[in-house]
Amino acid sequence: MQRPSPEHPHPLHDTAATRALEAAAGAALPPHTLMQRAGRATARLALALAPHARRFWVACGSGNNGGDGLEAAALLHRAGHPVCVSLLGEPARLPPDAARSWQRARDAGVAFADTPPALGPQDLCIDALLGVGLAGTPRAQAPDPRLARWLAHMRASGAGTLCVDLPSGLMADTGQWAPGFGDGAPPAPGARHTLSLLTLKPGLFTAHGRDAAGTVWFDGLAIDAGAHPPTAWLEGAPPGASRAHASHKGSFGDVAVVGGEGLAGRGMGMTGAAVLAALAALHGGAGRVLLALLDAGATAALPRHPELMLRRFDALDLERGTVVCGCGGGSAVVQVLPEVLARSRALVLDADALNAIAADGALQQALASRGDRATVLTPHPLEAARLLESTTAAVQADRLAAASALARRFGCTVVLKGSGSVSTAPGLAPRINPTGNALLATAGTGDVLAGLAGARLAAAPHTGHADVLQAAGSACWLHGAVADAWPAGRALTASRLALALGAAARPAVPA
Repeated sequence: MQRPSPEHPHPLHDTAATRALEAAAGAALPPHTLMQRAGRATARLALALAPHARRFWVACGSGNNGGDGLEAAALLHRAGHPVCVSLLGEPARLPPDAARSWQRARDAGVAFADTPPALGPQDLCIDALLGVGLAGTPRAQAPDPRLARWLAHMRASGAGTLCVDLPSGLMADTGQWAPGFGDGAPPAPGARHTLSLLTLKPGLFTAHGRDAAGTVWFDGLAIDAGAHPPTAWLEGAPPGASRAHASHKGSFGDVAVVGGEGLAGRGMGMTGAAVLAALAALHGGAGRVLLALLDAGATAALPRHPELMLRRFDALDLERGTVVCGCGGGSAVVQVLPEVLARSRALVLDADALNAIAADGALQQALASRGDRATVLTPHPLEAARLLESTTAAVQADRLAAASALARRFGCTVVLKGSGSVSTAPGLAPRINPTGNALLATAGTGDVLAGLAGARLAAAPHTGHADVLQAAGSACWLHGAVADAWPAGRALTASRLALALGAAARPAVPA
């Protein structure tokens, strides 16, 4: 058993791949072997999480997830721990393996009760109600009303919760709640843990998954999943950057930031967004950063940052280095986008550049026509929806699918921002970023990510899809890692975030 570390990449498998792996393993092993292994893993983790629990309450569903819980309950009881089991459905209708675990629990003397017991903060609930058995389509029969009551009891009890395979109601492939489950519910007071069995599921790490799952643990049940290609990857830390002593600023690439509409145009000054992107590129490792503000009269606090080199847009050499376009661009960015799309060797498009492209078919064609030139899009869900001519709800309903659709549509690398940001490129498995937290939910942090992506892209050895995806994914990882290391009680602003970035895989946070 392990706790997946954000330092290392981990393969993720969707429901179809997991079921195929389970079927193959089940055919090769004696009956009931996988369920016994799952029960042992669950009981072992339960004892590690709550060694002094007065009671373990195991809520079991009517499928194999419930069988895993029954097996764990039998083991906990035999080891002398107080256990109470609540079972949905009739024992006679359980699948064969689950029925066998039910009999083992009965033979062991486990107590069963339809009414959940009173629980305190030191106790532990084991959620073995649904797992991956919940389909995304409405059920033919109404769910047992006890299901909702038992889940509500878990949330209100104050006890910790260990979810077997998945939190009940969370969709394994998307990280969305099924209708009628946890979306919009306040956070539960007790600690939450999820033990993912056989495979790690993508939905645990994106959309609502990270909040729902809490701390994720993994047990592969001694089954080698190598024969089944991953559906996606959990991003790992980028390799540490080492700089040769005999290097110079040209060794690490130029980044030109184009954006920052001034007050003169619409009375909505956004030069700060471009400055944040430029600072992020500079502190993210770029050798030289050029800043072309879309306001001829703006200086945008540049005396504080003399390392940033001001340029008029028409003075930029777009064919050299990497261009980051759109941060705070407003309506002014429309005038420069045709040239940016046509001439830039390597390009990161963010914010208003994406909105302008979504509204203009000619710009969309120009983007799709960039061919082999490196291009990264960094939309948030609304911007992605505009580019896909869809809705934010549809994008969020399946973030991996939405990011992949964008990558195919425009032939470029995509970073779909949000909880568990998804990075992908045409023909490559998506990556989910494991770093970051709610401290990043503040204005300007997206501009910082765009600038950092520009710096990583400028340093990429090649511009093929795999190298560009590596650059984009590493930018996401570093961006979130700074937030994860941020000192408690100190506000994280976008400018502080930009200044805290480092070219190494473990950026240091300044005092």
